[in-house]
Amino acid sequence: MKVLIATDKPFAKVAVDGIRKEIEAAGYELVLLEKYTEKQQLLDAVKDVNAIIIRSDIIDAEVFDAAKELKIVVRAGAGYDNVDLDAATAHGVCVMNTPGQNSNAVAELALGMMVYAVRNFYNGTSGSELMGKKLGIHAYGNVGRNVARIAKGFGMEIFAFDAFCPKEVIEKDGVKAADSVEELYSTSDIVSLHIPATAETKESINYELLNKMPKGAILVNTARKEVINETELIKLMQDRVDFKYVTDIMPAADAKFNENFAGRYFSTPKKMGAQTAEANINAGIAAAVQIVGFLNDGCEKFRVNK
Repeated sequence: MKVLIATDKPFAKVAVDGIRKEIEAAGYELVLLEKYTEKQQLLDAVKDVNAIIIRSDIIDAEVFDAAKELKIVVRAGAGYDNVDLDAATAHGVCVMNTPGQNSNAVAELALGMMVYAVRNFYNGTSGSELMGKKLGIHAYGNVGRNVARIAKGFGMEIFAFDAFCPKEVIEKDGVKAADSVEELYSTSDIVSLHIPATAETKESINYELLNKMPKGAILVNTARKEVINETELIKLMQDRVDFKYVTDIMPAADAKFNENFAGRYFSTPKKMGAQTAEANINAGIAAAVQIVGFLNDGCEKFRVNK
């Protein structure tokens, strides 16, 4: 069996070493494709492999067509919208993610971005504090729960809404469960976004919803670019000079945001939520363990396609 690590943004060496240890201990061969610059390099590399570990790399129908021996793809991370799940299923390939491995890293970044925003992007002017602010967590999964844990240390009042998480699960963590997404936004000084990009959520963060937020509101996005209706967010920020937007996913209209909302907008140059040594190692090794479990025993615990 041959396992490929295909990463245009490579894992840290210590992560690759950990992956190699897991794969080779199972008697499999590990091969690397790092910092590739053309899709053809990926298509050539997948031709004879049985398993692939990726990060944000695009695995589409063309890749599945080229990978005749492929049995499993594992996305080292929580999000998996960079993999064509329908094409995977059509080719008989199992797709998994590694939920929870990057959660603390993303949560710490979200809180860091909140501090950056309330302190006016460290521009030398007087800002405000997180203590006493109402924080709304939109989606209470692994990252959202870590955000709540850290935010408690700042003395924030924490609310959460998750259509798929029972209120009692949220409230047992000492977090107040909002009854609706509208209630969450109208209550919160700061909203931290953690929803996935799905047919239902794409562009769901719009003018009407954001305009419910109190004066001086801040939206923090460490989730996905696609959930934001950029046109309506721009209109909102034009209408409300009190509103700030900080994001770990650069908008398509980044230049327009920078031009029009200096001092109220910040985007990282590339997605950095999982870019820590710890998350890098955890997610990579988890991916290797899941591949070995699948190939050896048929374990599909983290399967995300049907």
